[in-house]
Amino acid sequence: MNNVIFAIGRQFGSGGRAIGRLLSERLGIPFYDKDILTHAAKESGLSSEVMSYFDEAPNNSLLYSLSTGVYSMGDVGVANYTLPVNQQVFQAQFDAIRALAEQGPCVIVGRCADYVLEKYPQLVSVFVYADLPKRMERVAEYDEVSLAEAKSRIAKSDKKRANYYNFYSGKKWGVASTYDLCINSTDIGYENAAELIVKFAEMKYPE
Repeated sequence: MNNVIFAIGRQFGSGGRAIGRLLSERLGIPFYDKDILTHAAKESGLSSEVMSYFDEAPNNSLLYSLSTGVYSMGDVGVANYTLPVNQQVFQAQFDAIRALAEQGPCVIVGRCADYVLEKYPQLVSVFVYADLPKRMERVAEYDEVSLAEAKSRIAKSDKKRANYYNFYSGKKWGVASTYDLCINSTDIGYENAAELIVKFAEMKYPE
């Protein structure tokens, strides 16, 4: 299991990011989430601000207006390319994910990593989900908002992630057949979820 890459998709508020970090600590391997944007911006010439704006968001109205034609984006902090901005960001993130995977085993959260690395010889793709009431509690506590606001944020974030994943991968976000392993974190908690992923990886890629 020395060269396994873990790609983790997650519902908003399910704890997928926290589980991914615990997994990286448990195995002593790097963890990447928004760090990918920094890597992508550095290598592509796009600004960090633009990378963040379009992160996991293919259906943004501005993005669609930009992607309907050919544009030069040098005046908004992006390298002076002639590709639509969404394609620039998409390609930059995917190139960064591949480059990080080539460096060795790691945990990568979101950004279609399972699709980008689907031909990688030792990949474990995981989707973390949880019951809505539990997610609402977690988001309300973490963001210090009401349960109603937490529910609204969950719906918006999940829609954004699903649209991004479905648009670029051609697969279905959150559907069991898309992943190696799906975990409901509601009752087992983050630590046990991370341990479950380790056990699965050991069985899939025995020494």
